[in-house]
Amino acid sequence: MSTENTSTQTAGTQTTGSQEVRTDVLIIGAGPAGLTAARTLAERTSYQVTVVEREPRAGGIPRHSDHTGYGIRDKHTITTGPKYARRLVAEAEDAGAAITTQAMVTDWAGANSLWLTSPGGRTRLETSATLLTTGARERPRPARMIPGGRPAGVYTTGELQNAVHLHHQPVGTRAVILGAELVSWSAVLTLKEAGCRTETLITAHRSPESYALFNLGGRIALRTPVATRHRVTKILGRQRVSGVEVEDQRTGRRRVIECDTVITTGDWIPDHELARSAGIALDPGTAGPLVDAVARTDRQGVFAAGNLVHPVDTADVAALGGQHAARAVQRYLEYGLPEGPRVPIGVAAPFRWATPGVYQPGLPAPARGRLQTWVHDVVRIPRIAVRQDGRVLTRRTIPWPASPGRVFRLPWDLLDGVDGRGGPVELSLS
Repeated sequence: MSTENTSTQTAGTQTTGSQEVRTDVLIIGAGPAGLTAARTLAERTSYQVTVVEREPRAGGIPRHSDHTGYGIRDKHTITTGPKYARRLVAEAEDAGAAITTQAMVTDWAGANSLWLTSPGGRTRLETSATLLTTGARERPRPARMIPGGRPAGVYTTGELQNAVHLHHQPVGTRAVILGAELVSWSAVLTLKEAGCRTETLITAHRSPESYALFNLGGRIALRTPVATRHRVTKILGRQRVSGVEVEDQRTGRRRVIECDTVITTGDWIPDHELARSAGIALDPGTAGPLVDAVARTDRQGVFAAGNLVHPVDTADVAALGGQHAARAVQRYLEYGLPEGPRVPIGVAAPFRWATPGVYQPGLPAPARGRLQTWVHDVVRIPRIAVRQDGRVLTRRTIPWPASPGRVFRLPWDLLDGVDGRGGPVELSLS
């Protein structure tokens, strides 16, 4: 990274008097997707690759997710979140990528430049390609419109893990978790480490959103029940949570579960503010940037990957998405990417969204050769239909179930019959 009248930036250091910085590739967000993309580009090219991260340390959510289960798909191993994060950081730096922490991109300064704010001041970054990997966050309690008071003791999973693993703070003794996703079981493990017993997981769905193996293991090993087809109607307590009122949606019967801690899990939203401020088209289903199969947005030279695009997936899948995007960035800088008609990919219920959200003939398949989708209801034997211009192009039965709370992956070759000059494509599911 070249600079004018400034000291060299490294992870955790402050800049002084910086006015303008030039880099070939700017990656915004140092989670699994951003770090893997940085390592991939730095290993494969001689480009200057710069990663900026607003947190004091790089690594993303795995930094404070202190349990096992990370690295299966990308590293072909099983490790804890903090170890996985440290490995990603070390690999990116060893490959030659520059990582700057405590630095936040606050605005766009032009078509290929952005403003960076850090403890050392404000810097204008000039770049040839930008990759957005800013991730996603859980909606907090106020955004979920749950009635009741505003007592202490209500956390998202991220807030809980920060409090326990980074700051070693006590959180309570008895907890209720809203949600039954993968991240919900992560919260159970964190609560157990903090000495807090989980009374129950509550979900409005017919079955837990997580994989059956996790649900069985959680019930047996962690002795944690799951209340399906239930919803929290009120959080009780004044100074501190004293309980939650829950309703059985089949009978309408209500009861109170005593607890001093409530964890709201899932219900993800992308950190898309930077993309939105650039006028980049957002997918109405995911609320993340609308991308094609090579992670390209509708803004020249700007790409997006990871959980910013499809909230939310596991860290290793997000990392592989970052790797795929990095290869596309390399092709863009070296040869350019083909232009052509972009066919929108729409969905019908019970699908909520699909990504990539546009199809362009001639592009390679997306990461792992998968079209990623999300559903709002359980479908045990999914039968997929792909339609365009009133015609059914493909029908196929998928040999794995679709369930809320986790990504439902479809083979990309379902779209092989799409006409690039035709109208929008629609995916339906029965």
